[in-house]
Amino acid sequence: MNRPAPAALSCREMVELVTDYLEGALSPSDAARFDAHLDACDGCTRYVEQMRATIAALGHLPFEALSGEAERHLLDAFRDWRSHRA
Repeated sequence: MNRPAPAALSCREMVELVTDYLEGALSPSDAARFDAHLDACDGCTRYVEQMRATIAALGHLPFEALSGEAERHLLDAFRDWRSHRA
């Protein structure tokens, strides 16, 4: 039985899934779709490389190193971003 190929991921979907991808939390089929998109999209490939570099640079930053002001700024930015997606 022939199954249709899974739908390709859009760049927007890539951005939404990048954390799960980097943490190895995607299903095998979603990871394959993610990899297929990376093979065809230089922009998303650069984005994933930048995310890896950011994680490598900040992954060792202790939570206590973040000032209260910086934490509030990041949380406000995330809330603002989420409200624009709705």
